[in-house]
Amino acid sequence: MFALAISFIIGISISMAAIAAELKSGRIAYGILGFIISQILISILVRKRFKKVNEEMQEMLTTGQKRLHHKINQFQMKPGGNPRVLQQQVEKEQQKLFRQALEYTDRFAAFKKWNIFMGKQIATMRLQFLYQLKEFEEVDRILSKGFFTGAIFSDPMLVAMKMARQYKNKDEAGAEKTFKRYVKWFRNDKGALLYGVMSWIMVKQDRIEEARQFLAKAKEKMYDETIARNWEMLSNNRAKSFSNAGFGDQWYGLYLENPPAPKQQRMRPKGGGKRARGF
Repeated sequence: MFALAISFIIGISISMAAIAAELKSGRIAYGILGFIISQILISILVRKRFKKVNEEMQEMLTTGQKRLHHKINQFQMKPGGNPRVLQQQVEKEQQKLFRQALEYTDRFAAFKKWNIFMGKQIATMRLQFLYQLKEFEEVDRILSKGFFTGAIFSDPMLVAMKMARQYKNKDEAGAEKTFKRYVKWFRNDKGALLYGVMSWIMVKQDRIEEARQFLAKAKEKMYDETIARNWEMLSNNRAKSFSNAGFGDQWYGLYLENPPAPKQQRMRPKGGGKRARGF
């Protein structure tokens, strides 16, 4: 790595300069200090540049999402539109946006020469965009290599993605193992999505009573409306009403269920909705 090589050269150079200056003590210490300081400075500069590129990518994603939300809002306000057609258009534009973001991650490749951990960070970014693009073969490859392991402790969505892929690959036991391994890292309601995914899998396996008890334990650890509602549905023998829709885009972004089509607002007729009498 360039950073280590440069810092090593600087450290050696300082030590050699101390020897040439015939310093009686601290020759090695000066070299070590020079190595450490150069590492810190290089790290700060690389991090600053990385942050700038990342902010540019996030701005691109935010602008694209705002454009999509504006389009949906316009549709909801105008009568006569076809919800299915709009949904197809939105999905197409989302895929285009995620494709642009995936290609944008190539700009981070240069940072791998300066930071030994950058490779995993880039793989984690790519994993999320590949998942949204439904390129699951590549997603499964990254997951199997464990490239994203370091980031998984800070992002429950990554854990949920892994659980979802294990379920889709008919490895429900693996999904449960993943849940137990990582859920402890998310306190309070930060792990709510993981409980939602795991309970959904249980319901799909017809493990209704186990899912109910599972959600009861989740309720003791956190308050989440979706968790509480699903527990209530299962407690009242209404398993068909179980739904993780309350998690919104996070849930539908796992592609375990299709989101509902956008709905239009009904236009009220003028005159308070009363039909005029005929004469």
